[in-house]
Parts: sequence; structure tokens; C-alpha cells
Amino acid sequence: MIHIPSPGPMNRREALCKIGGGFGMLSFASLIADTFAFAADNPAASPWMIKDPNFKPKAKHVIFLFMNGGLSQVDSFDPKPVLDKYDGKPLPGETPQHERKTGGLMKSPFTFQKYGKSGIEVSELFPHIGECIDDICVVRSVYTEIPNHEPALIMMNSGANVAGRPSMGSWITYGLGTQNKNLPSFVVLCPDVPTTVGPPLWNSAFLPPMYQGTYVTDDVRSKEFDPQKLIPNIHNEMFDLEQQKKELDLVTELDQLNMASTKTHDPQLEATIAALETAYRMQTEAPDVFDVRKETDAVQKLYGEGSTARGCLTAARLMERGVRMVQVYYAKGDPWDHHFDIQLHRKTAHDSDQPFAALIKDLKSRGLFDETLIVCGSEFGRTPVVEMGSGFMGGQTHNGRDHNPHGFTMWLAGGGIKGGMTYGATDDFGWKVVDKPVHVHDIHATILYLLGIDHTKLTYRYSGRDFRLTDVAGNVIRDIIA
Repeated sequence: MIHIPSPGPMNRREALCKIGGGFGMLSFASLIADTFAFAADNPAASPWMIKDPNFKPKAKHVIFLFMNGGLSQVDSFDPKPVLDKYDGKPLPGETPQHERKTGGLMKSPFTFQKYGKSGIEVSELFPHIGECIDDICVVRSVYTEIPNHEPALIMMNSGANVAGRPSMGSWITYGLGTQNKNLPSFVVLCPDVPTTVGPPLWNSAFLPPMYQGTYVTDDVRSKEFDPQKLIPNIHNEMFDLEQQKKELDLVTELDQLNMASTKTHDPQLEATIAALETAYRMQTEAPDVFDVRKETDAVQKLYGEGSTARGCLTAARLMERGVRMVQVYYAKGDPWDHHFDIQLHRKTAHDSDQPFAALIKDLKSRGLFDETLIVCGSEFGRTPVVEMGSGFMGGQTHNGRDHNPHGFTMWLAGGGIKGGMTYGATDDFGWKVVDKPVHVHDIHATILYLLGIDHTKLTYRYSGRDFRLTDVAGNVIRDIIA
């Protein structure tokens, strides 16, 4: 028998104190009960839960290959024989708006060749892509508004010319959820922070913060590749997973108690809980999926070497694990921005051509090509006229091209896209769109459509109005959909 000692005599003050403590515990128990009752009456779906699309999707994932800086359309996928004839001569008519002083027309220094059964012409810069052209739709009539990197980049990534709107990847994960709770639903890959814009290109803005992109840097100059170092703080040296889980459970329970006591849902608080849970789970899966050394020698050889190759291979591995969207930038800054000499395209194209084509081939071998939409492009194109030196160059003529937002090329493949076709056209010189214009909003609308989302219905109410990725515009390009 266990003997419980008598508490002994108590004065009135001690009795009231102990009784008060009992009432406090009753109150806490009542709060716990209210928590469960509130959760039962107000079942809030997990923000990561897979959500039903508006209609049957043709794709489940998106890979956006971004040639930041501005690929020249007339030197890659939009050949203009007229430039050979009028090389060095003035552009007839009015010169469209651009940034810097320009001179006469300049022919492409690169040859073009017909590829595949479709016979689409592709520059010598992209022979591997040429071999895959029957799987690709080349859209030659894309345009945007502003010929500066920052607003054009923000437009291509968020559907607006100014920072402060959610990125496309954030909209996609907000609309569809994720297939793998152990990994971020939206991943951004680049050896260093791309462009002068940086995080606004993949942030969630006013959407809940768990939908923002997870930026992963991979410095291929480092001789020692350690996937655990790709994502900062992914490995906790102080606490093991069991200890972290106990801490996470406690924080989650306290946050839920707070919401129950106020009888309201706090989106920011729910987002914090979800982010903590994802960070915890990432420790078990992220180091493995980012370790491309686990691929066979044949697969690694298929992609080649360099940061773009590693980014494309990592993107394929992330698709295999159910990640919704991966964006692969070429490098830091604006590396395709070749004002001085367009021959510099040889370097950037060489680094990109083989990995881009390998991604198509590899996704096919993994059985993921039909459910993965690949989008490839830049924030704008380049002028068909030679750029004149400006600033410190002192008016010197050279062989570069200026920015051109009036007509440029993007290509799409997989995920419900018709392969082996071109869509739209620029004028004879490759400067402005003249047939089937495609605004960036149309590209976004089409991407969402292929994922089973009506772009006019994917909205979020903020600051008194309903926002969406395509703002108040956008049309699905139905002619390029299989």
C-alpha cells in the first residue's frame, strides 16, 4: 500500500491558492477540449494537400529552363535569310523601342540546318536540341513590354512588370498542392543568385509563405560535391531527428492552442507550422535527391558537365520525387546578355544545348516526359541590328545585339504539347511579331491550362481585390496543345 502523507493544516490564503491552481488546470483542460472541438468543426485542409484541378490535366510538373540575359532569336530558332541580303544596311521604316544606340542590320554568324521529320530549322548553336525538334514546339512570336532585364524578368516569372507579385511556381503550388511532403513543391536551381532581381523571381509575395520557391545553389567550381551543403541548415548537428520531432510537435500544439483560443484560423501561423514540418522532413530526402552522383555513368555522360547539366539532371530527379516545379537558371547575373559580341552565344549555348536535350531524352526513359511540361526561354530576345558602343565604349561599332522585347522565341515540350511544330512569326528581319502574337500572359495561361487549371479561376484575395498570375489578360494557346 502506498502511503500519501497528509498535506497538513492550511490557512485561508494557501487554500485559495491551491484551489485557484486547480481551476487553472480545469481551464487548460477546457482549452484542450476546445482545440479538438474547433478542429472537428473547422477542418482545415493541409496547405500541401493535393487539390483537384479544374479539369483533367495533361501535365503534373513543370521544368522552366531559363537562359537569363536574353537569347537571340535570329541566331537560334528563328532564321532570317533576309538579314544575309541586307547585312550592314539600315533597317527600313521606324526602329522599334530598345535600350542602346544601334546601327545597320546584322546577319547571323551562325548557320541553320533542318532537323527531324518536321524539318524545323535550328542554329548550329543547338545541334542536340535539333535532334529532339520533333518533340518540341517552337513559339516564335512571344513579346513583352519593357526592354530592361529587371521588369522583363519579373514579368516572365510573376506576370507583372514590378516586384511584389507571387511567382508562377508559387501560384502553381498554391493551386495544386504537392505530391511529396518531404520536399519543397517549388525548387530554384542556380550556381549563384541569378540576375540583379534575385528572390522576387521565386517568392510567394502575398500568398502564404510556404508556397515560395526554395533556392538551391550549386557551385560546380568546388572540387568536393556535398549535397548536404546545397541547402543551408538542412543538417542539424545539435539535435537528432527524434529530438527535433518532439520540439516541432510542441510548437505545433501550442500554435494550434492559440488558434483555438481565438476561434480563428491564422494563415501566417499555419504557414509557419507547414514550413517547419517540411524543413524537418527534408532532412531525410533532400540530401539523397540532390546527390546526382547516384545516377549511372551513362546518365551523367548524357547530360555532360557544368552547372546547367547538373541542374537539368537534378530537375529530372526532383520530377521523379513528385516536385511540382523546378526552375533551372544558367548562371548568376545576365550571362546571355551579349551586347558586345554575339559570338559569345557559342559558350552559353554549348553549356546548355546538351543538357536541355538530355533532359528530354532522360524524362522519356524515366516515363515522365508525357506528364512533365518543359518550358525554355529568356526574359526577351535581341535586336537584328548591330549595337553601337555606348558609354565607355565611345561609339565603337561591334558585333553584339541589344535587348528586344517586341518579338522573341521560346520553346515547349512534353506535358501535352504538340511536337515538331512552329507557332507564330516575326517580321522578315526578326524584330517584331507579325503573326499569332503570344504575350507572356498567354504563356502563363497555357502552362496553367496544361496543369488542369483555368487561369481566370486561380485567384487570391489580397488588399481588397482578387489577384491572379495572368492579371486581367491571358489566352490559352490551344493550337500548340496535343
